[in-house]
Amino acid sequence: MRRAPLGIAVFASGNGSNFQAIADAVKEGRLDARIELLVCDRPKAKVVERAEAAGIPVFAFNPKEYASREAYEREILQQLQLRNVDLVVLAGYMRIITKVLVDAYWGRMINIHPSLLPSFPGLDAVGQALRHGVKVTGVTVHLVDGGLDSGPILAQRAIDVQPGDTEASITERIHQIEHRLYPEVIQGICDGSIHLEQAADHKPKDGITP
Repeated sequence: MRRAPLGIAVFASGNGSNFQAIADAVKEGRLDARIELLVCDRPKAKVVERAEAAGIPVFAFNPKEYASREAYEREILQQLQLRNVDLVVLAGYMRIITKVLVDAYWGRMINIHPSLLPSFPGLDAVGQALRHGVKVTGVTVHLVDGGLDSGPILAQRAIDVQPGDTEASITERIHQIEHRLYPEVIQGICDGSIHLEQAADHKPKDGITP
């Protein structure tokens, strides 16, 4: 029996190129999922325009209008539950995630990060890699466990750092990898070739900055 398409919510804060890559993969039939919702903490971000153009529902909010992170996450959680979201996909969402969402979606929330974790977690990963003089960097998709890019790794893809590379040139190549890798990993979750239950078999932590 064919599985029903996986219902996903994508969280993003900015341009939304990874969101677009996921939406394109769904539209082209390469990804057996439905994007049920875009969650964005910047109502005027480009990613909101992308979602609206694709006919995807948007929950855009201003964090300053809430008393706490937990307060707006409780409202986000209501939106996710209302749409029966199976998987939360963080794609450039630049907010700390609290236990409200981590616990509710434990083992069902993933993130993409522009380094070969555990090296260079947190912000400015490409800049960190350049400053350390590494010869290889890349992209990691991992489960969110509430720590700083510390969850179990689901997939990685490496690139060589070339002489004369800049942060901009590496970032461009990393984006190209992200746009292929993230839909592939989500499809692996959809078809069962990636088992989140096994990866999630450890204790959640307190909060994450994707």
